[in-house]
Amino acid sequence: MTTELPKKIQALLDKGVAIPFPSAVWIGDEVAAERISGKGTILYPGTRLAGEKTLIGAGAKIGQESPVTLVDCRLGPGVELKGGFFTRSVFLARSSMGSGAQVREGCLVEEEASGAHAVGLKQTILFPFVTLGSLVNFCDCLMAGGTSRKDHSEVGSSYIHFNYTPNQDKATASLIGDVPRGVMLRQAPIFLGGQGGLVGPARLGYGTLIAAGTVWEDDCPRGGMLLKGSVLRSERPRHPGMYREIRRKVCNNLLYVGNLVALRQWYAHIRRPFLEALDGGAALLEGALEVLDGAVEERLSRLRALAANMERSIAIAEQALQDRSKGPLLKHKREFMENWPEAEKRLAGLADDAIGQGGRKAFRARVDERLSVGGAGDYVDFIRALDRESADAGSAWLQSVVDAVVSRALDALPSFRG
Repeated sequence: MTTELPKKIQALLDKGVAIPFPSAVWIGDEVAAERISGKGTILYPGTRLAGEKTLIGAGAKIGQESPVTLVDCRLGPGVELKGGFFTRSVFLARSSMGSGAQVREGCLVEEEASGAHAVGLKQTILFPFVTLGSLVNFCDCLMAGGTSRKDHSEVGSSYIHFNYTPNQDKATASLIGDVPRGVMLRQAPIFLGGQGGLVGPARLGYGTLIAAGTVWEDDCPRGGMLLKGSVLRSERPRHPGMYREIRRKVCNNLLYVGNLVALRQWYAHIRRPFLEALDGGAALLEGALEVLDGAVEERLSRLRALAANMERSIAIAEQALQDRSKGPLLKHKREFMENWPEAEKRLAGLADDAIGQGGRKAFRARVDERLSVGGAGDYVDFIRALDRESADAGSAWLQSVVDAVVSRALDALPSFRG
């Protein structure tokens, strides 16, 4: 006796989706069959799809190595998710993750970026070609760099981005590369050696190489080779709840927010025609903008929580610190505690695109001129073919957006400038 297949499974088979073992695939009632391409798409046994926002582009392969649960994710063409759990994130063309992955909300994985097995991500943005090794925990960071699959930024296996502090805050987002230059796909790659870690919030420049086995906790915005052993360097009393220096922490977070806003403008004004030219591209664009808006709110909420911790930190510091450094440290803490509501107010409405209009208009004119000749083909090829003058103009526009966002906030935190 033949068992009748669920209507949704049958509808996908009828439109050309390959489902080698249909009875081993589950699709939620809320999933729209019309948002799953039938062109070369394969749903392997153990695939579970849920969420009304779920979108699967042409040529996607889901669950090739082990079962996959996919919830409200948007996948571009040729994406391969080989095994694991994926929710409320966006994967652009030809990106991939190996089995055992856990990609939670707020991730944006761009073209040909990839992860090997057992990769954990949340609130993570990977630019094209960025490659993560196996057994990697890489939440709350943005990484760029590299020019191709053969010349890419790399995170070695067993690497950790430390995003939770002993004082129980997560104002720790790290900027590995940047948006203004990174989107042009012509910067030197960044290498984070395996069996190591990065303590957020950190800033690393293009060309940075951190040796394997190194846990790095400083900034290196100009790039370079970084090596640090694991020998205990100092011992001092610990005062739970007390922050020492917070200026760097706050400024790095504000810089991260500025880069997110710049990336949002890039999607809204430059990436739009390339995504909308794809089947389901409008939904991909919508998803990317949702991720970026959510990322800005995530970072602001973490700064809000950090500011709320300052009253206790100040009280502890006044009792515990006796040296001359107490004055400046307390000044920063008080100013941040008292003025953060005003700083956050100044950061409201960052999605209105009012910042950087002049530079955006000039760069967009260059892009539109090229689009009028060749149309919106492959995004990566188009960007890499831009002449140097155009790429520099685009980077200058995006940097003006970053600078304006940071300056808005620092107007309310004057002692943090410089």
